This record gives sequence, C-alpha cells and structure tokens, in this order.
Amino acid sequence: MKLTIIGSGYVGLTTGACFAEVGHEVMCVDNDPKKIETLLAGDIPIYEPGLAEMVTSNVAAGRLKFTTDTPEGVRHGDVVFIAVPTPPNPDGSVDLKFIEKVAREISPAIDSYKVIVDKSTVPVKTGEKVAETIKRYAPDADFDVVSNPEFLREGSAVEDLMKPDRIVIGANSDRAMAAMQKVYEPFHAPVLATDIASAELIKHAANSFLALKISYINAVSAICEASGADVELVAEGIGMDKRIGRQFLNAGLGYGGSCFPKDIAAFIAISDELGVPFTLLKEVERINADQLERFLKRLREKLWVLEEKKIAVWGLAFKQNTDDIRCSVALDLVEKLVAEGAEVRAYDPKAMDRVRALPLAEKITLTDDPIAACEGAEALVVATEWPQFARADFAKVKEKMLSPLVFDGRNLLDPKTMISLGFEYQAIGRGAPIN
Repeated sequence: MKLTIIGSGYVGLTTGACFAEVGHEVMCVDNDPKKIETLLAGDIPIYEPGLAEMVTSNVAAGRLKFTTDTPEGVRHGDVVFIAVPTPPNPDGSVDLKFIEKVAREISPAIDSYKVIVDKSTVPVKTGEKVAETIKRYAPDADFDVVSNPEFLREGSAVEDLMKPDRIVIGANSDRAMAAMQKVYEPFHAPVLATDIASAELIKHAANSFLALKISYINAVSAICEASGADVELVAEGIGMDKRIGRQFLNAGLGYGGSCFPKDIAAFIAISDELGVPFTLLKEVERINADQLERFLKRLREKLWVLEEKKIAVWGLAFKQNTDDIRCSVALDLVEKLVAEGAEVRAYDPKAMDRVRALPLAEKITLTDDPIAACEGAEALVVATEWPQFARADFAKVKEKMLSPLVFDGRNLLDPKTMISLGFEYQAIGRGAPIN
C-alpha cells in the first residue's frame, strides 16, 4: 500500500521504517528542512536499536522516501498517518495545535478517498475535531478519520512495531477499517477493532496503568526499607501471579521520559474535563515525585552535606537503549545535586551529545567512560539501567573512588558482588544498607 507519515520524529520515523520493511511504499513528511536533509543524507537524528539499518536499507530499496512537501505526501498516500508532537500545556492538558495545523494543511490536498489516521497520542474526541476541521476546509473531501494509537517503548520500538502485542484500530466505517486491516496484515498480530473514542482512551489508560504499577512498587519499596524486606523478592512474588505479571514492578528513582508524565497528566486533565476526576492518578504522580526526594534524602544522610562533594552519576537518558533525555529522572537528580553544590561527574553511553547541548552541561563534568566519572568520587549513583553498567570493572571503580559508596537507583547491581569487592551498597527498597 501507499502510506504517508506526517511527522518524522520518534514515532513517525520508526513507524515509517517498519511499514516500509514489510513492503509498503512510505513517504515521511516533516516541516523541518534540516531534519529531512539529515535523513536524506542517511543520518538518523535519534538513537533506537535497529532503526538506522532499517531506514538505510529501505531508502536504498525505494520503499522509504522523505519530503517537506505536505501536499505531495497527502497525494502519495492512500492512508495518511498524523504523527506530530502533542506536548503538554502548563495545566497538564494536551496542546493539539500541531494536530489542528496538519488537519488544515492536508485538507486541500485530498484528491481521492483517504484514511486519515491519528497516530499521535491524543485525548478522546480528537478524532471528531480532526474530521470537523477537514470538512471545514475541504467540504467535498472524501475521507474517514481513524484512531490507531502507538504502543512503542523507546529502546525496543522497532521490535514492538514489528512484533506487536496488539494493534488497536478505532474506526466508524467499514471502509476505513478494511483499509487499516490491510495496512497491518503483514504484521500477523491480533487486531482490536473499536470505535474511535475507545481507541483514543486505550492509549492513555494503558500508559497510566503501567505508571501506576511503577508507583505502586516504589511505594512498597519504602515499606521494604522501613521493615528490612527486599523489594526485589517482593516484586518477584507478586509478579508470579499471572493476573499481575512481573513487568513494570521494578523499584527505582521513578518513571520519566516523553510519554508517562505527559500521558498521566493528560488523562487527569481529560477526566477532570469530563467531570469524572481520576484522583488515583494524582496519587501516582505524587508517589513518583516523592521517590526522587526519598533517594536524595538518603544521599544527604550518608554524605551529611552535598556541597563540594564529588558524586559520580552513571546514566543520563531517561532509560536504557535510548538517547532521549526528555523528562529524565537521572537529569532531574543531577540538577538537584548541582543545586546543592555537589561536583557531578557524569557519563551515559548514548545521551552525551544531547546533554552537552543543555545549560546544565556547563555546571557538571561529562566524562568519556564510566570509570573516569568515578575519579575522586565520594559516592557513585546509578541513575539509568544501562546493562553495561552491571558489567563494569568495579575493582577499577573502587580504585578511582575516594570512598567506596554506591547508591543504586535502579537496583541494577548484584549486592553480593558489591559487598565482596568492599563497597557499601545502598539500593531502592532492599532493606538496610549492605556493607
């Protein structure tokens, strides 16, 4: 099929590349000329495992093209996906100006029947607004609007799209549903056909539930620390129940990234607007904010005063296998350490270039490798769960450090190994400090 993706950011680029990989003819559109020039030159502006290779091979095969010309893109595609940003407003509601702008821009270019797909994460009723906008600017246009939420996890987005758990299609016409089922036929995944409103709600409800699991286990971790229990064992016991599952029951510094904070705030705003306040999610937000403060309190208790203390921080991206630093709890931690006068030396395997572009970079030392970050450190903080950190040479780490104190904010390291090497090891929800 001929498909168009409007918006070549994280979701749009990954979606376009995966659609091309299964044989569709895909044109990705973006209004940023520099981004399109970068993509046409064979460079990928984001880090996502497997994505660069997939883009390169499909561009070479002629199945994946890039343009800044929106009308050209609309004319190309039988199905047009809208995958533009939906940033939060100050009150937590979703800013839909980019969605509205695309709806206006594509309207005059609709020259035959088109399926217009909301791929961006949007509030319920957005599909109706998109349809109304197109009709206003192109009264005779032949089209249907569909909601097709994405469920991509940064760091495993290519795999998630190529081997999806489920595909949700919200459509109010058989014609549109048939076209969407044809789009996804090569993926051989379960398809849930719904109305548009239900599909729009599914994405916000799903992300909010996952965030709830994270905040739940983090709340449990505080009880574990107070009682001497081990949150890893508690999570294992909970997760063995098939009704609950082990995923997202990992105690740590809290959730971050471009999706969870935004989607939870949006779902709270949506429920308030509908007159059905979702107070449970407000508690999820509070627990998440408190988790970082509890961690900082433990650092202060051990180091007494953070001012002039050298602290090594491993990890700056919001999670492993990505260079995304948006709403990164690791960066929030560094900001707070710097604010209290600590001397931070930090390293991340993929996010260094993005961090160097921040004003924060002038206030910290960015090192070329994790061992160098530990030079003269009075504490090491593991802030992002990169697997290579668990494989580090901790004998060398100890030689570099002024004092062998490790705060594992992701429960990534093995306590027995750390003890055997002479470290004082503090983790999240693992009872009393281990030394």
